[in-house]
Amino acid sequence: MSDPTTRAANLLKGHRDSIDRLDAILVYTLAERFKHTQAVGRLKAEHDLPPSDPMREASQIERLQRMALDADLDPEFAKKFLSFIISEVIRHHEQLQK
Repeated sequence: MSDPTTRAANLLKGHRDSIDRLDAILVYTLAERFKHTQAVGRLKAEHDLPPSDPMREASQIERLQRMALDADLDPEFAKKFLSFIISEVIRHHEQLQK
């Protein structure tokens, strides 16, 4: 039987391994998301549509906040996270319209 410090170190390693896998999932998921938003940006640029859609953005933020509540995640954090992503998407869309 191992001592408490060794057990704690093993538990810590298990948590960190899970965090590393989840970080990889986040990165690849964001990359896939941005591939689609880039396609949307090109479509908007081709059809002279505005780079931003405030109604959709607000709807998406509300949707993500509801999902955050369901997932027991701070909805304000979810809002800040999605707002950051949306601002990056809009920036990319604006660059495509130049």
